[in-house]
Amino acid sequence: MTPGNPTRADANRRRILDVALAELMRDPDASMDRIARAAGVVRRTVYGHFPSREALIGTLVDGAVEALAAAQAAGREGAVDPANALARSVLAVWEVADRYRLLVTLARRTVTDRGVRERLAPVRESTVRLLQRGLDEGVFASPLPAPALAYVQEEILFALVEAVNEGLLGTREAGRSAAVTVLTSAGVPAALAAALVARAGEPKKGNPEKGNPEKEKPGG
Repeated sequence: MTPGNPTRADANRRRILDVALAELMRDPDASMDRIARAAGVVRRTVYGHFPSREALIGTLVDGAVEALAAAQAAGREGAVDPANALARSVLAVWEVADRYRLLVTLARRTVTDRGVRERLAPVRESTVRLLQRGLDEGVFASPLPAPALAYVQEEILFALVEAVNEGLLGTREAGRSAAVTVLTSAGVPAALAAALVARAGEPKKGNPEKGNPEKEKPGG
């Protein structure tokens, strides 16, 4: 096989993953048989790539976590102030989480909470570093140390995903609500958090190192 020229097995695996994600988004209880039929392959082919339904879901979760990590990094790009960086990253992460929210719920039942948390470790570690910087600079205020605060914020996002799934929160306002809630959990006053999130949701303009509001402290 030459680089960039996938084999038929590779193509089958990719198609199975794409179809499985679509089927599980429609019905979290979709069986391996149903996924195989939707992908146009026999059941044995699916099991040849994924020995169990749990393994298939775990692989989909791996892909979702990669997308979350990329969104988190992209959201923080150019944001100097920790509060602005946190607001932007939550908004960016929520867009990905919203696409995968049924999968996230399913994964916590199938892969187990511990398995999901282990996969999210790199994302959480990045959040811990940001929170610690904000605490050190006085931008954030919390009785919790940064690792515990990151854990709490992760639970907040999981809970909001469930709230959307249950129809308690609309998808339109969920992203901004999530960002404001995460900021307030870090000690940012609610009114200021809402203003930061509104600004973070606007298109990026200017250079943050040259007078852009990104460089301002939330309390300044």
